[in-house]
Amino acid sequence: MDTSTVADGSSFLSLFAALSYGIASMAMVFINKAIIMQYAHSMTLLTLQQLATTLLIHFGRQMGYTRAKGVDITTARRLLPISLFYNANVAFALASLKGVNIPMYIAIKRLTPLAVLIAGFFSGKGKPTTQVTLSVVLTAVGVIVAAIGDFSFDLPGYTMALTSVFFQTMYLVLVEKSGAEEGLSSIEIMFYNSFLSLPFLLFLIIATGEFPNSLALLLAKSNSFSFLFILLLSLVMGIALNYTMFLCTIVNSALTTTIVGVLKGVGSTTLGFVLLGGVQVHGLNVTGLVINTTGGVWYSYAKYQQKKIKAHKVVMDLEAHRR
Repeated sequence: MDTSTVADGSSFLSLFAALSYGIASMAMVFINKAIIMQYAHSMTLLTLQQLATTLLIHFGRQMGYTRAKGVDITTARRLLPISLFYNANVAFALASLKGVNIPMYIAIKRLTPLAVLIAGFFSGKGKPTTQVTLSVVLTAVGVIVAAIGDFSFDLPGYTMALTSVFFQTMYLVLVEKSGAEEGLSSIEIMFYNSFLSLPFLLFLIIATGEFPNSLALLLAKSNSFSFLFILLLSLVMGIALNYTMFLCTIVNSALTTTIVGVLKGVGSTTLGFVLLGGVQVHGLNVTGLVINTTGGVWYSYAKYQQKKIKAHKVVMDLEAHRR
């Protein structure tokens, strides 16, 4: 097999991972909002999603549909922080959707690139370029302007969304590191993440008082076809989102996953004004969202250009070495 064929295959996998994550991520925002509007017990919902993921991978391995390895205690211990950060991210994100409309939720989540860059700077990855710095600042300014014009401003919701940004940043960085150092596949990391999260989530739903009220409400709504359909869809898409996020982060990088999240937010923001309600349109709010989106797109373009320059430099260095 020649080098060009391998490169084409690698490029296709990278593109597939990025596109599939973008689609799954955009769909999951609306599915989660729809299910939270009917079933407010977000921690129980997350527990069900993680349980479904664990069982699916376990039985898939038992039946030979996946080559994922069994549980290794040493690996599980190393991946425990990833599981904790992931579940904290999703838990706060789900909880924030109770009080934050979708456009503002997307705008706040676009602060993730800023958090990733700050984390990279303190971990020794160096100073970002001027374009990258200005774009993330513009994104942050957009969030502030949009929040000032948000008639439905909900402080607890905003706080939870911002907390989710922090945990998502730590989660993405740790996933990239674990995939590179331990050589685990996306399915294996997803299994460890789901499996390790169950005791933590079960403790939380009992400690917070969600259980057994959440179970009683779930049984009461079990005769509604529309609710069961949305619930099943959220479980399936939760698995799809987990897999594509891990795949995109491992095949590409944490930064690429973040960029894809920013770009899919453009479509999510637009659809968020017309789907599922909860948005009171105000000029200042819309202006802030436009500024925020512009910053996100600019950031993605700046990182793309930066990656092209680095790739070109590598090629030039190789050619110079051959001479």
